[in-house]
Amino acid sequence: MPATVQRVSASSSIEALTTPLLADGAVIVEDLLDADLLARFNTELAPVLAAVSPDRTYLNPLIDAFYGKRIRQVVGVAAKSRIFAEEILCHDLYAGVCDAVLGPNCSTVQLNVAQVMDRGPGAEQQMLHRDEDVWVHLPKPHPEVQLASVIALVDFRAELGATLVAPGSHRWPRERQATPDELVPAEMPAGSAVIYLGSTIHAGGTNATADEHRCGMHMSFCVGWLRTEENQYLSMPPETARTLPRRALELLGYSAHDAIEAGGGYLGAVDLLDPVQLIQAGKL
Repeated sequence: MPATVQRVSASSSIEALTTPLLADGAVIVEDLLDADLLARFNTELAPVLAAVSPDRTYLNPLIDAFYGKRIRQVVGVAAKSRIFAEEILCHDLYAGVCDAVLGPNCSTVQLNVAQVMDRGPGAEQQMLHRDEDVWVHLPKPHPEVQLASVIALVDFRAELGATLVAPGSHRWPRERQATPDELVPAEMPAGSAVIYLGSTIHAGGTNATADEHRCGMHMSFCVGWLRTEENQYLSMPPETARTLPRRALELLGYSAHDAIEAGGGYLGAVDLLDPVQLIQAGKL
């Protein structure tokens, strides 16, 4: 029987969403962004994306190879899109799913990475990977530490390079590799999202079209006690951070991870205080 990724509506309960997510490692959420929010976000992104070259280089050659050629990437999106920072990053659905999946393993969650990935014609399939492997030093097995998603900013089709996921791979032995018949393209209309666990094997698909771009918003969250892939404090200018709502600041890592009530300690304090409170009080 072919592998499949279950689909739920964005209006479904958090339990209805997390049940297939935890069972299969991935779920497609239809109509996550309504038509107005999607249109406004794409309009705001257009000039930012147009200024990005697909020939840029990154931290090291392995990262260059991982992202591949014919890819335009906008990183640190929270600092470049007010719509993202206020309406998408703080979306109630993500808050609910993060609480359900990551909440048992931390006191607060934070944004790990926010990148627009535009895979142009001829872009090859990414190498299969688990996002959580950036934290290679974590002991295995471990609880879920990451929740990721790709929001379709255009209609995702298999031939356009829809994200490939391997349902059930979050439960596989670490050495097991996914075969082509175990991969499912997350085909979905613009505004929908595939949400998956950091432990789920996946990859960006091959864009086999001649002239179409597969543009998606990759966003992931992690437990508040891990260092994030993107350095949000430096990506986000302080003068911009001060104007954001508290929830956005918390997700960007400006709040302390206070685990005192759980029998732990605190992380990220400033003068032994919660920095998000100092920012809102005009003291930072």
